[in-house]
Amino acid sequence: RSFAVRRALSSSSSSTARHSSEGGDDDVYDMVVIGGGSGGVRASRIASGHGAKVALIEGQLNHGAPNYSAIGGTCVNVGCVPKKLMVFAGRYPGAISEAKGYGWNGATPGTFDWKQFMEYKDAEITRLNNVYNNFVLGNAGVEVVEGYGSMNGPDEVEVKCSDGSTRTLKTKNTVIAVGGWPYKPDIPGAEYTITSNEIFYLEEQPKRIVVVGGGFIACEFASIMDGLGSDVTLMYRGDLFLRGFDQDMREHLKEEMTENTNIDLQFNTNPKEIIKNDDGSLTVVTEDGNEIECDEVLMATGRKGKLDNLNLESAGVHTENSFIPVDDYSKTNVDNIYAVGDITDRIALTPVALMEGHRLADTLFGGADRPVDHEAVASTVFTNPEIGTVGLTEEEAAERLGDIDVYKSRFRAMAHSFPKSEIYSLFKIIVDAKTDRVVGCHVATDGAGEMIQGVAIAVKMGATKADFDATIGIHPTSAEELVTMRSVSYKYRDGVKVED
Repeated sequence: RSFAVRRALSSSSSSTARHSSEGGDDDVYDMVVIGGGSGGVRASRIASGHGAKVALIEGQLNHGAPNYSAIGGTCVNVGCVPKKLMVFAGRYPGAISEAKGYGWNGATPGTFDWKQFMEYKDAEITRLNNVYNNFVLGNAGVEVVEGYGSMNGPDEVEVKCSDGSTRTLKTKNTVIAVGGWPYKPDIPGAEYTITSNEIFYLEEQPKRIVVVGGGFIACEFASIMDGLGSDVTLMYRGDLFLRGFDQDMREHLKEEMTENTNIDLQFNTNPKEIIKNDDGSLTVVTEDGNEIECDEVLMATGRKGKLDNLNLESAGVHTENSFIPVDDYSKTNVDNIYAVGDITDRIALTPVALMEGHRLADTLFGGADRPVDHEAVASTVFTNPEIGTVGLTEEEAAERLGDIDVYKSRFRAMAHSFPKSEIYSLFKIIVDAKTDRVVGCHVATDGAGEMIQGVAIAVKMGATKADFDATIGIHPTSAEELVTMRSVSYKYRDGVKVED
C-alpha cells in the first residue's frame, strides 16, 4: 500500500526532520493521537501496522501523581488491572473461612500488609508501562511523545513536551482519546475525599471507609475493601445500586452483600458535607443529618470526559457537556478529527475502546469499512459474587421485544454448599419468544466474568435457546446450569409479565 511505501521512505529520515513543523509531505503525520489509553494505543498500533506515519501523545509515561493514568490509560494504571489485583487480594479471607469445611483446621487469613501489596502493585504497573511504551508501540513503529497535546486548527497539534519544549505536529487525521476523569459532587469538604485514582496510592489502609456511589466502581471497591478487612459503608442516593443492570442481579447482589459481608449498605442516602477532624479522621454528614466517622471517603460518583486544554474550539469540534459526539465511524463533526474511548460517552469499557480504535484504524488505513459495533457487549462487575452480563436485561427485552421467556435458577454452588456456606448463585437467560434467540444472559456467581465471555460469543452469533439446550454440559460445574434450564420461569406477552 502507499502508506507502507511512505513509511519505508520516511524511516530513513532523521529525527530532526520528523520533529520539524515545516517542509514537505514527509513532515506530515498520517495520524496523531492525543491520549495513550486503550483506544489511542490500539488505533496507533493498528494504523502504523497498515503503514501510516503515527505519533501518539501521552502526558506521562509512568504511573502515579499528578495524572495517575499514564501510558496504557486508566485501565492499566488506575482501573481494571490494579483493581483486579485488589479483587484477588480481597477474596483470600473468604476462601480461607471455608477451609474448615474441607477439613483444614486452624487455617486463618493472617494479616494483610497494605504497603507490601502496593509495592508489588506499583512494580507490576511500571512493568506494564514499559511494555506499552517499548514493545506495544515501540515495536509497531509509533512515535511516542511525552507531553500534552492540543488542537491548533483542524490540521495541527501543539505539544507541550515534558522536557519543557514545544512541538507542532502537522497531521492529516487526529484522534482524541483522552479518556475520562473521576467526578466529585460539589459539596463542602469534597476536597478531603479521594477517588478511584488516589485509592491506589494511599500509604496506609483506611480502617474505616465510606464509599459514595452506586455504579460498578463503587460496588467493586466496597467489596474489595471489605475483603481486605476495612469497615465499609456504601452510601448511595438511589433505592438500589447498579442502575441499568438486570433488576434480579441488582437485588441478588444486595442480598448477598447483606448476608455474607460486613458492608453497611445505606440506600437513599446522600452526603451533604465532609468534615475533617483534628485527628485527621473525617465525618460524613448526610442530608438526613446522620454522621459517620471514617478515615477515608471514596467518591465513586461518576466520570466526566477529560476535555480540559484540548483547544477543540480552534478546530471547530463540537462537544456536549464534557464529551465528544461521534458517528458510527468515530468521526466528529470535523471530517479529519475522530474520537474513541470514554471521551465519546458510548460504552466506557476498555475492550470497547480497543474495538473502536482498531476499527477506526482499519477504516482509515486498512482499506476496510468497519463501523463500530456496540451490540451484545459483555461486562462483569467484580463484586462478591461477580455479576457477568451480556445482551438485554429482562426490563429492556420486555420493552423492546414484547414477547420473551425468562429462565432463572438460584442455587448454592458445590464449592459453597459442601462447607455449608449460605452463598448463592443466580443464573438467568432471556429468550425472544418469537425467534427462540437468546437475547440476554446474566449470572451472579464465582468466576462470572470468565463464564460470561464464552456465553457472549454464542449470544453475539445469534444462538437460540434450542442451541443452548443441545449443548452438553460440563459436570460438575455451575456453568452447566446454562444448558440445563428447561422450564420457563415466567414470560412476557406484549410487554406484560405472565406468571405460569
